[in-house]
Amino acid sequence: MHGKGTLVNFIAFVGFFLFGQMAYSHGQEGTSLEPWDSTKHKTEKEFAGKEKFDAGKLIIEHVTDNHEWHIVTLGRTHITIPLPVILYYDGHLYSFWSNRFHNPEHAYRGFVIQEDSPDRGKIIRAGIHNPGVAILPVYDFSITKTVFAVLFSSLLLILIFISVANTYKSTPDKAPKGLQNAMEVIILFIRDDIAKSSIGEKRYEKYVPYLLTIFFFIFFNNLLGIIPLFPGGANVTGNIAVTGVMAACTLVITTFSANRHYWIDIINTPGVPWWLKLPVPLMPVVEFIGVLTKPFVLMVRLFANMLAGHIIILGFISIIFIFGGMAVALGYGVSIVSLAFMVFMDLLEILVALIQAYVFTLLSALYFGLAIGEPKHH
Repeated sequence: MHGKGTLVNFIAFVGFFLFGQMAYSHGQEGTSLEPWDSTKHKTEKEFAGKEKFDAGKLIIEHVTDNHEWHIVTLGRTHITIPLPVILYYDGHLYSFWSNRFHNPEHAYRGFVIQEDSPDRGKIIRAGIHNPGVAILPVYDFSITKTVFAVLFSSLLLILIFISVANTYKSTPDKAPKGLQNAMEVIILFIRDDIAKSSIGEKRYEKYVPYLLTIFFFIFFNNLLGIIPLFPGGANVTGNIAVTGVMAACTLVITTFSANRHYWIDIINTPGVPWWLKLPVPLMPVVEFIGVLTKPFVLMVRLFANMLAGHIIILGFISIIFIFGGMAVALGYGVSIVSLAFMVFMDLLEILVALIQAYVFTLLSALYFGLAIGEPKHH
C-alpha cells in the first residue's frame, strides 16, 4: 500500500507541476520574476504608462537561465510555469516554487535574486549589510529552466532508444524502418566513420557509448532549442556551464585513457630541437597547455555557435517591435522581411545543430585516438 501511495503521490506531483502550476507572473500589480534591487522599488505610477519594448532585455532573458519557464504573454500578463527553488543556507534546506518571488519586493523567506553584480540572476540572502557578520553562501540546487530542459531531453532520448531497442528485439529478422532506420544510420555513421576511423579498429568499441551519448544529447537539445513552444526553446547548448561539463568529460576520459607514449610525447616532444626543451622547458609547457585548451575550444565553439544563432533569430523578431513602436504600418512592413530572414535562420540552425554535434563528437574521438595511439615507428 505504501508503494502504491508513493506512486500516486509522484504522479500527482508531476501532473501538478506540469499542468496545474501555471502562474500569472505580472498579475494585477505588474510584478515579474526579475533580479532584486534594494535601491529601486517600482510603484503603481511606474506601471501606469505603457512599457517601452526593450530588445536587449528580451534577448538576455531568453538566452540566460531562469527559475521559471515563460510560456506566453497576453497583454500585460505573463503566463509562466514556476520551477522548484531548492536552497541550502546556514545548515537549513529551503524549497518553494519560484512564483513565490512574484511580489513587490521580489523576495521570499529572506532570499532575493541578485541584480547588480557579475552574479546577476543568482539567489542570495537579503538584508545582510553588517561588516562584522560573515556572509554565508547560498547553495542553489534549484531546477532551473536549463536543468528542466536537460532532464526532459534526457528522458526523451531514453524513451526513443528503449523503443528502438525493443523493436530490434521483437523483429530481429526484419529490415529496420521508420525511427529505427533513422537511428541505425546515425549510429553506424558514428561507429564506423567517427569512432573507428579516429580511434582505431582495435580499441574504439569502449568509446562508442560516450560518443553516441554526446552526439544525440547535443543534437536533440540543439533542435529543441529552435522550437519556440514549450518544452522547446531552452538555450541548453548555448549555456557555457553545460558545454563546459561535456568538455570536462572529454578531458577526463582522454586523461585517464592516455598511455605512456602520450605523456612522453608531451614531456619530450619528438622532432623538436633540444634547446626548446632545455634548460627552459618551453615545448613541454606549450604541450601541457594544449592538453587544457583542446577541451576549452570544444566548450567555447559549441556555446558560441548556438548562442549566436539564438541571438540572431531574436534580433530579427525584435526588429518588428522596434519599428512597430515608431509606426504600426512600418512594423507590418518590416515584419515581412524580418520573418523571411528568421525562417531562413531557423532552417540554417537545423544544419548548424547537426554540424555542431558532429564536430564535438569527432574532435572528442580524435583526442581519444591521440591519447591511446602507439608510436608510428613501432
